[in-house]
Amino acid sequence: MTSPPPDPDRYADALIAAASGAPKSARTKARLQSALCRLLDDGPPDRLKVAEVARAAGTAHGTFYTYFPDIRAGLAETLTGFVGFLQDRMRTAARQGESAADRSRRTTAAYVQLFEVNRGLMRCLVTGMAGFPEAMAAFRRLNRDWTETVVAARARHSPVPRDELLRRAYALGGMVDQYLIALHFGGDPELDRLSRDRAAVIDTLTHIWERGMDG
Repeated sequence: MTSPPPDPDRYADALIAAASGAPKSARTKARLQSALCRLLDDGPPDRLKVAEVARAAGTAHGTFYTYFPDIRAGLAETLTGFVGFLQDRMRTAARQGESAADRSRRTTAAYVQLFEVNRGLMRCLVTGMAGFPEAMAAFRRLNRDWTETVVAARARHSPVPRDELLRRAYALGGMVDQYLIALHFGGDPELDRLSRDRAAVIDTLTHIWERGMDG
């Protein structure tokens, strides 16, 4: 089976690209973490085995333990790194916006894309997988920082009290996550049909964000 071309929004690919030209040890670690990312797309983390990760990375079984004491540690470090990657991509999308409405649509589009091409990693984060407190704490910080950023931009021009804007932003963010969880993991054929037009999905989610924050 032919591998898909590298995608800068796919963390598995970004890890390999970032390690290009680095010492061999860094490249090997990147391959192991990239393999973890790809294998998470096919099943939950509690089914992962070191041998499977090593095989997918093209390394010897024992090589994994040179970098991580066990699967949990490898997953925790990979998930925590992914949160930083996610935050960077979202901030980049926001900076490219020419207006508040444009920034809202660009960040929504970025999140939909990042969720789709990093499904396994996102499933771990948005469903609050137990056993990864470092990653969960990083994801909560990302959500809190992003919510504060959204609310700060709105509060300058809105008569709505700040706490109400915060409640709306948290609720709307949770709504988007639930939509994407249902789309990618729910197995609902009707939702899948309705979501094949990704531009329309982004328009819908952006519209709800705008109405929810300003209404």
